[in-house]
Amino acid sequence: MSLTVVLVEPAGPLNLGSVARLCANFGVEDLRLVAPRCDPGDLDAQRMAVHGDQVLKRARHFPTLFDALTDCQRVVASCGRIDHGEIPLQAPEQVMPWVQQGLESAAQVALVFGRENRGLSNEELLLSQRVVRLHSSEAYPSLNLSHAVAVMLHELERVRRQPTGQLNAVLQEVETAEPTQLINCLNDAEDLLLEAGFLLQHTARARMAKVKGLLQRALVRPEELAMLRGMVRQLRWAIRCHRP
Repeated sequence: MSLTVVLVEPAGPLNLGSVARLCANFGVEDLRLVAPRCDPGDLDAQRMAVHGDQVLKRARHFPTLFDALTDCQRVVASCGRIDHGEIPLQAPEQVMPWVQQGLESAAQVALVFGRENRGLSNEELLLSQRVVRLHSSEAYPSLNLSHAVAVMLHELERVRRQPTGQLNAVLQEVETAEPTQLINCLNDAEDLLLEAGFLLQHTARARMAKVKGLLQRALVRPEELAMLRGMVRQLRWAIRCHRP
């Protein structure tokens, strides 16, 4: 399987080391750090990693979450916040069969976790195809970073041990477009809509966030995304050719 755990701006060396240990516990070799706020070489991180020290040493660094996901076909984000806008949230038992199916088909799959103090922004959540809300108290829903990673990896391992027939019975879905490809298409569309006057600079970000949410919920297929991108490019060409 090809699974990666992505941590966005991890700040605590104890948490970072604990996540590296969890990766070793569950056979995850690829740990990616987005703009980390602590040093993976910190002694506290190394002590907490125990036999995950090699995972910690091999962890790759990326400047943005988008950069960390460019090779990923399936992306799942964890969300513990209540102010997530209209982004649909699912339980881990709903999402992990889809993750396992991707791993069995040799897809690159990412599990994304946010900052210890404020999680992932809504814009970052929209880079994923599924957003998971763990079962926790409504009064205090946000779990410690390493605890959230443990729950997600344990649920995936539970699903992995199910008979193949049970897994296939849960899933009857078509393949969806990669998140980064969708964002690239929407960036092209935003430029076109700004040029056409449909969007204004001061409202473009908010309006395009609604479009991103709509398309993520629609589970756009790769061939449908290619058609949308072709439409955008053809419209841009037509506008420029007929401009006086």
